[in-house]
Amino acid sequence: MATPKSVAFYTLGCKLNYSETSAISRTFEQKGYSVVKFEDGANIYVINTCSVTDFADKKCRKTVRKALKHSPNAFIVVVGCYAQLKPQEIAEIDGVDLVLGAAEKFRILDFIDDLSKAPSKGMVVAGEVTEAKDFVNAFSFGDRTRSFLKVQNGCDYKCTFCTIPLARGKSRSDKIDSIVENANKIAEMGVKEIVLTGVNIGDFGLQNEEENSQEYVRKSKFIDLIQSLDKVEGIERFRISSIEPNLNSDEVIKFVSQSNRFVPHFHMPLQSGSDKILKLMRRRYNSELYADRVKTIKNLMPHCCIGVDVIVGFPGETEEDFMETYNFINELDVSYLHVFTYSERKDTLAAEMENQVPMNERRRRNEMLRILSEKKKRAFYNLFLGQRREVLFEAHKDKNLLTGFTDNYLKVEVPADEATLNTVGVVQLMNINDAGNVESTVIDIPEEIFDLC
Repeated sequence: MATPKSVAFYTLGCKLNYSETSAISRTFEQKGYSVVKFEDGANIYVINTCSVTDFADKKCRKTVRKALKHSPNAFIVVVGCYAQLKPQEIAEIDGVDLVLGAAEKFRILDFIDDLSKAPSKGMVVAGEVTEAKDFVNAFSFGDRTRSFLKVQNGCDYKCTFCTIPLARGKSRSDKIDSIVENANKIAEMGVKEIVLTGVNIGDFGLQNEEENSQEYVRKSKFIDLIQSLDKVEGIERFRISSIEPNLNSDEVIKFVSQSNRFVPHFHMPLQSGSDKILKLMRRRYNSELYADRVKTIKNLMPHCCIGVDVIVGFPGETEEDFMETYNFINELDVSYLHVFTYSERKDTLAAEMENQVPMNERRRRNEMLRILSEKKKRAFYNLFLGQRREVLFEAHKDKNLLTGFTDNYLKVEVPADEATLNTVGVVQLMNINDAGNVESTVIDIPEEIFDLC
């Protein structure tokens, strides 16, 4: 039976969603609610949704069913990108009582007291995305090892495949002083790593010119933010979640290469290695610029990990275009891929384009790039076997092991030792196991004697 004034959360999607779920959770706690585990049964369930994958609808429905299984009389609230894009569809899902849009989700407590079980269709409170004009700061907490810190939201880019501007509105950012204050709070909680999150964090710096204004003025740059955060005491590592190649400037790359706290790891979306497809996507760079960014990173940080987002099967992508992408990535000095199969999104230009690629062909191309990703990842890992690197130790589902990531994002396993949990230590990288992780040995020698680069 659910505890009165209890709430449980379920987050689908990106790191930004996780940071916002945590922020909403804290508002409930401040009002006297107890936050419980999803499976323990709650009086209220809040489901934070994503719209990026094909299965947003299925995942949302499945999560609603799971919540009602644990607590049949619970109130179900759905928020997030999918809630902004298709609120009426969600309201008709059996069991959903309230759907909140992008501008309303942080005011969730304004609606809770009047909430009652919907007899047939849930209540929708979702205005136009243009109403989502303010920046609400957020960071995740619960995992003592790392926190996702929201620094930016929304996007002004008009990529033809993307619904994020329709779900989150215009690009806007927090103030640097506010972000630094949140970073200090996170440090006080004992967290060792902060991951900077947003929709387009390289576009950082746009803020409301005045309260309730929809006009945004650039008051700072991403380089200003990371220079300020690098001075925060108590945080061992800052990691940049993802940054557009055209915004990943020489200045940013050089700073990271010399930083005490920003780790050598960039995730740069590519989407296609074909300039023809990049133009159809309305991306703001070409393959030459992307290759130059990779070269610049590797010249300054040969040990740096570089992750790549790729979309396969975009409308008009021929076999020649795909092979151009495949060969381009194969020759790039990158470390792993996140491969996405293109799927049509309502209200996007790409959905109306001619020459849609058959789904079986999209899947074949996806598999080819996934195999290439594994090869890239293994080759990158092999470069460091026998070396010593810093690792932030985390809990593992196997109680006999600890896991963790090196500064340059190699996933390692070491024998369990509670004393090293949530600490940064030095390990000897031994060999790659069947799970694809690097089995390692902890080196009990002061880390400052090693040249870790």
